[in-house]
Amino acid sequence: MGHREDLLEGARRCLLQKGFVRTTARDIVKESGTNLASIGYHYGSKDALLVQAYVSLIEGLGDSFDPGRGGTEGGATAPPGSLERFQEVWANIIRSVPASRGIWLLSFELILQGDRLPEVRKLLAAAQEEGRSGIVPLFNGVPEEELDKDTVDTEGRFYQTLLNGLMVQWLFDPGTATDAAQLTEGLRRVIEGAGNG
Repeated sequence: MGHREDLLEGARRCLLQKGFVRTTARDIVKESGTNLASIGYHYGSKDALLVQAYVSLIEGLGDSFDPGRGGTEGGATAPPGSLERFQEVWANIIRSVPASRGIWLLSFELILQGDRLPEVRKLLAAAQEEGRSGIVPLFNGVPEEELDKDTVDTEGRFYQTLLNGLMVQWLFDPGTATDAAQLTEGLRRVIEGAGNG
């Protein structure tokens, strides 16, 4: 690996160990075996590097949401757009929580610190769009590159909102958190109620 990749990997480890606010440039240099000047040269700033490291951690979560993406066993098998697919995907997401707990804690740290880190907040806001377009294919089966803006802006926001709320529950108290079957039944009832109104 070159310095750029070493820095990114070191920053990922630092984020998971110390969080965003407590990670210093010196921590990253120590963890990556590089030097301080490398951060500025390759990423412009420590915060820009940490944002890139965070985004790469989040991108890795997408693979755990649908194990079948990489051709491995365990991906969603129900028809795209069905309630069965909805439940399957959420079950996969919930199964990934124990292994991804550190990333979710980091996400909520960034949410809570956003006002104190305006440049970081700006960079992460831009990354949210990618998150919305990345989650939609899990449910509707349409490849990300074929999604239209309207789908990303509606379905993507819907799934992203559910995801964030669900993660709050699972981080706070897994014993009482909503499971995939409950979430699906709730959606089914909302759809039925809307059809009767």
